[in-house]
Amino acid sequence: MFRRKNFIEESLRESSDIKLKVLESCFDGINAAGDKLIEAVRAGHKLLLCGNGGSAADCQHLATEFMVRLSHDIKRKAIGAIALTTDSSNITAGGNDIGFDSIFARSVEGIGNKGDVLIGISTSGNSKNVINAVHKSREMGIYTIGLLGASGGKLKSECDLSICVPSDNVQRIQESHITIGHILCEIVERELY
Repeated sequence: MFRRKNFIEESLRESSDIKLKVLESCFDGINAAGDKLIEAVRAGHKLLLCGNGGSAADCQHLATEFMVRLSHDIKRKAIGAIALTTDSSNITAGGNDIGFDSIFARSVEGIGNKGDVLIGISTSGNSKNVINAVHKSREMGIYTIGLLGASGGKLKSECDLSICVPSDNVQRIQESHITIGHILCEIVERELY
């Protein structure tokens, strides 16, 4: 029999426990990512974000936080950030004409510049289109950060910096990714503005 009260309590405790594990195992990576984002923004470069499904939604959410603002007590100029996941015409034409595995790499090629930062989000670390975007970014001199889960999959060794949430539970990984993204955005806001 499903016990809703127990389920709610267990879910919230599990989410809290994972975030404490993120603190222990990902602190240095988050700190290093904050340094890299500050360096890029200070130099006038932009952030590109890509991922699939819930990670695509996280890309859009985080790009908006950087572009508009996260902290309402900080008045600042926009930080150039683009979610490569939001242009349905581009994604569907690219998927149809050149293949879904190349959609993000094609966008990186078209709008990315040396000095930019690509944030690839993948709970498995094995999303082929994110892997290809990382490869294209590295060819172009774009620094790559992976927000990943568990072991990090193939992307762990492909990214310049990988932050792996220590969990196999997709929803807990996604909850941690958005928390990490908010932390990174607020680091940039508070240190630069």
